[in-house]
Amino acid sequence: MRLEALAFKSIRARPVVLKLKRPVVARIATITDWPLILIDLYTNEGVVGRSYLEPYIVKSMRYLIPALHDLGEILKGRRIAPFELYDAARKSLHFVGYAGMSTIAVSGLDMAAWDALAKAAGMPLCVLLGGSVGPVKSYNSNGLWLNKPEAVAAEAIELRDEGGFTGLKLRLGRENTRDDVATIRAVRDAVGEDMNLMVDFNQGLHLGEALQRCHMIDDLGLAWIEEPIVYDNFDGYMQLAAELKTPIQIGENFYGPRDLYKALQSKACDYVMPDFMRIGGVTGWLRAAAIAGTTGVPMSTHLYPEVAAHVMRVTETAHWLEWQDWADPILQRPYEIKDSLLHIPDAPGIGLEWNEETITANQAQL
Repeated sequence: MRLEALAFKSIRARPVVLKLKRPVVARIATITDWPLILIDLYTNEGVVGRSYLEPYIVKSMRYLIPALHDLGEILKGRRIAPFELYDAARKSLHFVGYAGMSTIAVSGLDMAAWDALAKAAGMPLCVLLGGSVGPVKSYNSNGLWLNKPEAVAAEAIELRDEGGFTGLKLRLGRENTRDDVATIRAVRDAVGEDMNLMVDFNQGLHLGEALQRCHMIDDLGLAWIEEPIVYDNFDGYMQLAAELKTPIQIGENFYGPRDLYKALQSKACDYVMPDFMRIGGVTGWLRAAAIAGTTGVPMSTHLYPEVAAHVMRVTETAHWLEWQDWADPILQRPYEIKDSLLHIPDAPGIGLEWNEETITANQAQL
């Protein structure tokens, strides 16, 4: 198929709500219902590009789905050229701002456009981007929430064994700091000294608490400390990064590549981990990865493991892929994880095909 002839026809966006196997129990929220927006981008030539969004809050889908359909109307008839579609979609929302749900809607469209282009080319996305099909180093982020130390330690063994993982992420922010420390030690005793342990405060602390708590865990051999304070307090992160030996990880709340640039310019972190629905999909990731590459800052992913695996194969400073299987029920063929490696299928596009039975059973009424 001639790629230059591939043209945008329409968008279909559907809301689905799944029950989480292991509910999110963080300091700032408890989540049992996981919303997904399934996106099908139709072309005039019959190619269908697919992607999904995970917007955390069920009611946010009431606004995102109409936004996606509006973008589909604006872009109808245009060539499937993801960079051009991305810029046109963003510019159409200029007057309401690029952050927030504007970027989320554009990101969903962008990922579907890249999938369509790679399918039309008959290549896996990573190959279209100039890379090759291969494994991607991953850590398990499916649980280890704010439960009792002994329960978290037992779950850590389960998560390790789900895919022979060499990295696990646990969440911190309990009322008593000693309980956080006890949990880290219990998990370490359970899974051994060779396990890479990442910790995430989910933005649950103010700066004073973060300074105290992060210093208390600074000598526990952690791979990184993630988002202890609110995501946009770069001055606070700059102070933490300067004082701590353990690397500071931020980035899931970067709205576009410029946020990543600002964070690195201010020395607010040691590592970055953009989220695909906020950084700008594949296009936003590629632009952000170029910035991280020039500074040599390790770059990990947040959610969306399928598209994440493809772009990590072409990311200069690729570090860790965050493995979460929360979208697996809506997929016909979830990706395989083995020996802490996520394996990309040798198939055109990203490799997303919907499980319509699960979708029908869990489709949301907004």
